[in-house]
Amino acid sequence: MFAPIDFYFDFSSPYAYLGSHMIEDVAAKHARTVNWHAFMLGIAFKNEKTAPLTFYPRKGEYSRMDFARTARKYNIPFSMPNDFPKNTIAASRAFFYLNKLDPLLAKTFGKAVFQAYFVQGMDISDTAVVLDLARECGIDVEALELSMQSATLKDEFKISVNEIIEEKKVFGAPFFIVDGEPFWGADRVVQVDEWLETGGW
Repeated sequence: MFAPIDFYFDFSSPYAYLGSHMIEDVAAKHARTVNWHAFMLGIAFKNEKTAPLTFYPRKGEYSRMDFARTARKYNIPFSMPNDFPKNTIAASRAFFYLNKLDPLLAKTFGKAVFQAYFVQGMDISDTAVVLDLARECGIDVEALELSMQSATLKDEFKISVNEIIEEKKVFGAPFFIVDGEPFWGADRVVQVDEWLETGGW
């Protein structure tokens, strides 16, 4: 049994959304599963003293073009949200809670959140929207909402985010760790495929 691929993401990252589509096919090709981990990209940016690509004039113009080009290349539905980026704390806490209970259900929910934002342009910073998406996934919304509001879950998620950034050394999204080897960026999914094919280099 091969070890899972760890996928670290923030729901506000276009490249993480694209990477979430791309990594699943690569993982299946190599008989791997993908473990999803939500974290807060804003905290990583603060640590690195940087900002989202779209905050920079030339990088922003290029990145918006590249988001769409990458989506076309891999036939991934994509529409750049008008209101970008979004605060994803509610969606991320919801995912964190669900992932402890049922990782497959959490992944279904995660895909729904990504779809809602990067295809439908929905306001995923709104807790009501997050709960509606959860309901559509067949999730017990009352239990989810209570957990999202609990001090215990908030603390656990904060600890998880700090561990991801400090111990796993994750500084951007998407970020993949394959058998201990880190890969940053949706464009590195191709290298993940090659790495698994050849056993590394």
